[in-house]
Amino acid sequence: MRGNTVKERFLSGHAIVNGWLSIPSSYAAEVVASQGFDAVTVDMQHGMMSFETAMTMLQAISATAAIPMVRCPSMDGAQIMRLLDAGAYGVICPSVDTPELARAFVDACRYPPAGKRSFGPARGLLYGGPDYFDCANDQILTLAMIESGEALQNLDAILDTPGLDGVYVGPNDLALSLGQRPGSETEDVVAQAIAAILKAALSRKLLAGIFCGSAQIARQRLAEGFHLVTPGNDANILGSSCKARIAETLGATQPGAPVRSSGY
Repeated sequence: MRGNTVKERFLSGHAIVNGWLSIPSSYAAEVVASQGFDAVTVDMQHGMMSFETAMTMLQAISATAAIPMVRCPSMDGAQIMRLLDAGAYGVICPSVDTPELARAFVDACRYPPAGKRSFGPARGLLYGGPDYFDCANDQILTLAMIESGEALQNLDAILDTPGLDGVYVGPNDLALSLGQRPGSETEDVVAQAIAAILKAALSRKLLAGIFCGSAQIARQRLAEGFHLVTPGNDANILGSSCKARIAETLGATQPGAPVRSSGY
């Protein structure tokens, strides 16, 4: 089976930079995945794509060296199995607030006896190789999103779930759950929660991932000990890049001209 280089990088102590796709386009997915990301995640929770479009995006990512991953919409075993059958090599599951949800998530990603995944790998077999069934349990990456006060209360039990590879922090929903606004991850209560999640993951030698609003924040998170960082999504990067190009153009052709600001 094709090796999961994200797992390999984690085990060898190398940083993992993850791309994030919310725009429903296989062409955009291929462009993003060709830039050198270690993994690229198709966001089916807040992204604008259907399952059919997500599959074409996974195909586009698979044409590059990046590992194709998904964020599933919710803890829906049938949907998770279908995304794995479509060729996802890793699943980030939102709102894993209890150990029961963590167990159900792992069960959906692992073939028996380690889990309850139904057999029918379809495109996963094409991407992974003829020995997909024999190796999938070891290669597929399972990351539970910790993004609520309830998950914090159940953190130890969630992270002790057999077969769970790691956690992925959703800082904005975590902030909302703790009574703060999105983007307030530097507030003491949110910062302390993120630190506690990281510490708990590291103590168990689990992969720790987090969404970041910028490259600067991503660098900070790597320095703190996170293994996988996502430095923004495709829509935000596209918007900020366009804004910077406009500013550069006006600055070059009209010295002193005011730069319009809007958007992100």
